[in-house]
Amino acid sequence: MDYKSTLNLPVTDFPMKANLPQREPEILAAWQQGDLYGTIAKAGKGKPRYVLHDGPPYANGHIHIGHALNKILKDIILKSKRMQGFDAPYVPGWDCHGLPIELQVEKNLGSKKHETTKLQMRKQCREYAEKFVHVQRAEFERLGVLGDWDRPYLTMSYDYEGITARELARFAENGGLYKGKKPVHWCSSCVTALAEAEVEYADKTSPSIYVKFLLQDDIGGAVPALAGKRVSLVIWTTTPWTIPANLAVALHPELDYVALETGGEVLVVAEGLKDAFMAATGVQGDVIATFRADILYRKRCKHPFYDRDSIVLLGEHVTLDAGTGCVHTAPGHGQEDYELALAEGLDIYNPVDNRGRYIQSLEFFGGMFVFDANAAVMEKLREVGALVGQGSVEHSYPHCWRCKKPIIFRATEQWFISMEKNDLRQKALTEIDRVSWVPKWGRERIHGMIENRPDWCISRQRSWGVPITAFYCTECGEILADGKTMHHVADLFMAGGADLWYEKEAAELLPPGTVCPQCGKSAFEKEMDILDVWFDSGVSHAAVLENRPELGSPANMYLEGSDQHRGWFHSSLLASVGTRGVAPYREVLTHGFVVDGSGRKMSKSVGNVVAPEEVIKKYGAEILRLWVAAQDYRDDVRISQEILTRLAEAYRRIRNTCRYLLGNLNDFDPDVDMVPYDRMTELDRWALHQLEVLKEKVAAAYNEYEFHILYHAVNGFCTVEMSAFYLDIIKERYTSRKDAPERRSAQSVMYLVLESLVTLMAPVLSFTADEVWGYMPKRSESSVHLATFPEFRPEWKDESLVERWARIMAVRGDVSKALEQARVQKTIGHSLDAAVTLAAEPGLLSFLQEYAGELSTIFIVSRVDLVEEGAGDYPAAEGVSGLRIGVSAAPGEKCERCWHYDEEIGGDSEHPTLCPKCAAAVK
Repeated sequence: MDYKSTLNLPVTDFPMKANLPQREPEILAAWQQGDLYGTIAKAGKGKPRYVLHDGPPYANGHIHIGHALNKILKDIILKSKRMQGFDAPYVPGWDCHGLPIELQVEKNLGSKKHETTKLQMRKQCREYAEKFVHVQRAEFERLGVLGDWDRPYLTMSYDYEGITARELARFAENGGLYKGKKPVHWCSSCVTALAEAEVEYADKTSPSIYVKFLLQDDIGGAVPALAGKRVSLVIWTTTPWTIPANLAVALHPELDYVALETGGEVLVVAEGLKDAFMAATGVQGDVIATFRADILYRKRCKHPFYDRDSIVLLGEHVTLDAGTGCVHTAPGHGQEDYELALAEGLDIYNPVDNRGRYIQSLEFFGGMFVFDANAAVMEKLREVGALVGQGSVEHSYPHCWRCKKPIIFRATEQWFISMEKNDLRQKALTEIDRVSWVPKWGRERIHGMIENRPDWCISRQRSWGVPITAFYCTECGEILADGKTMHHVADLFMAGGADLWYEKEAAELLPPGTVCPQCGKSAFEKEMDILDVWFDSGVSHAAVLENRPELGSPANMYLEGSDQHRGWFHSSLLASVGTRGVAPYREVLTHGFVVDGSGRKMSKSVGNVVAPEEVIKKYGAEILRLWVAAQDYRDDVRISQEILTRLAEAYRRIRNTCRYLLGNLNDFDPDVDMVPYDRMTELDRWALHQLEVLKEKVAAAYNEYEFHILYHAVNGFCTVEMSAFYLDIIKERYTSRKDAPERRSAQSVMYLVLESLVTLMAPVLSFTADEVWGYMPKRSESSVHLATFPEFRPEWKDESLVERWARIMAVRGDVSKALEQARVQKTIGHSLDAAVTLAAEPGLLSFLQEYAGELSTIFIVSRVDLVEEGAGDYPAAEGVSGLRIGVSAAPGEKCERCWHYDEEIGGDSEHPTLCPKCAAAVK
């Protein structure tokens, strides 16, 4: 007889080889064909809503590994929320306006760009953005991210542009919008102002110079020691090119200053910096006077090489961190300089043009590029005898995020949103404390940025964006930027898009009958600056959350990289608080950046860039998803071939566990064959306790967004509790009758484990979970993504049972070591060749005797004998005290069906080669 056919061996069509790069696109196609996301959306109707608002990636180029991390994290959270019973829509979006696209289009146009109108440029920019929206959409979908991909939001759509213009009108209405001349970050290469979020910092070597400003007013009355002497204040700067714009020298009102007599003249520096100054310059001298700064207030110094005064002012921004305590003040080239000049009534003087060159009329340096002029300025200072010392310093310096070149501070006419008007700064700081920040340090980071930031410069001198919808009277120059006018233009944009600004004349865009409030004339010209793209994306709470009925504001969560505390989180907060008084989000979660296996930043020049496309081609998107879940994303996230290979191996173990469970359920109908908990074997109840622990751990990990804990829990459960212990032991039940109670009990557990495992891992291993789901008996839904997480069954938890089995497992561990030694000594081959004798102290012996009939199954041997501690000379166990273990060849013959050795084989004439247990099973 062929006894193999009588065994309950696993049978399943679920493939062992994942073949993910080929199988995933098939699963994706099935999802799209069956409108899985649409079905999920319908199923969510009436459930509590959870809104994760998608921060828009830039529609430029293919996605990179950071995009993959971000989108997969969002997808994991949303899928987990749906499986917890929430309606969790996902509306993806793209940031479509801005400098990178405009520069790329200019590059493509080449010499033709000078013949291209703004309207033509905008048309080409729109086409370029559309192209990469389609490219990135396909790449994001390939990652297994479910969402409303057919109806994304685009910042260049007509309704979005209209709402952006409307949000600007709201700021105009409440007085928060104004135009002023202020120093802003300015990129001379890109010829535009930059937002704080568009500035990167990198090391730069700059000149370091000490310059003396001759005091023209006599202060001998206040400081007699200085009467009749030639006195100069010494400043220190790392931007010599700003000296031509100097209008003042600032001192701290509460610092003491000293007068150093040196070689026929007196130099004034802060007392706290005297020694550092003398060491840096080599100046030798004696202190002849010490005095407070206020005696110099509004005294006149002479500019080193121009025939004008440099006024001495007092400023709280002066520190003793470096320099001389006398601060060179050029109001057109520094924020603190500007604020001091404004308070003191000085001109906001800026002799630098849009291209970063001095204006032609500037004496000595006209037409020179500012960074090139450093040497010329220093030479002039040397020539007039004003250069006290020079050197160089390496320091962190602002660079343009796009062209990577150093930028300058430059005073220009720009549009701003005031941080003080309507108490925007304080309201934003209050709202920050009402938001949950994950990790918690995010609160301190954004709080410090809002607390210290200048007014928000929202104007850009480019073409591709939403225009600032202001007008100028051609007669008197009066600015027309009131709410009524701007709302009228916003309504036009809603219907026809922002291109209307470039297609129509001012009169066609203004409300009928508009006249200048200042002079009464009706001729106007349009403002040609566009809005900062951070304003574009910052108003997405209005353009998307409030505009899409399936969403709502404030969102439950914003989730982006940690750089967005100064980017999207920041602009969104100001845009929402400035017009609605509340933050647009309840919770903000941030992730780190992706680095290579050594922790280095990814760089094409280093050759360590890992592209999502390459990973998907080799391993499948599932391994990328597992990589996202396996990392603690709150820090920088490492990726390398070694890490991916390790994760692919972990994936294989999880997949094989699922396959093994499926194989053992091929004849199981849960409606008919499910064994009640109280009729299960003790080992099966132990497995359900472990399953309940896993469910609790995974649920907590999802709720706390700690997906690395989830990964380790599932991987450990499959590897340790299941494969290495429970599933290893119950293989014995292959030999039972098909309908034997102990087999149905194991099948019941395996069904419950598989059902839980597949749903718990579905948000992460979305392709595999749905693939497994398709092979499961008695599926509740057509896709696992329509199912919910398993219910908690606290009655399955039994700590005393676990304690007992922990004791058994410890004994099993020592038995396994003894079997391995016997294998090495050739006493046995397979473990079923063995008979094990356990000599135990009375307490342990009594405990083991309760499981006497099961121990051979638990240890996977043919026989176990229990004897008292003193019987026999057996080696002591390594781990369990009071236990000695003997291993010998099992007596009797080998059963043809189960391979156990048994002395009663041959007792059944019908099945002479079977043990009694197998003979009973086949009858």
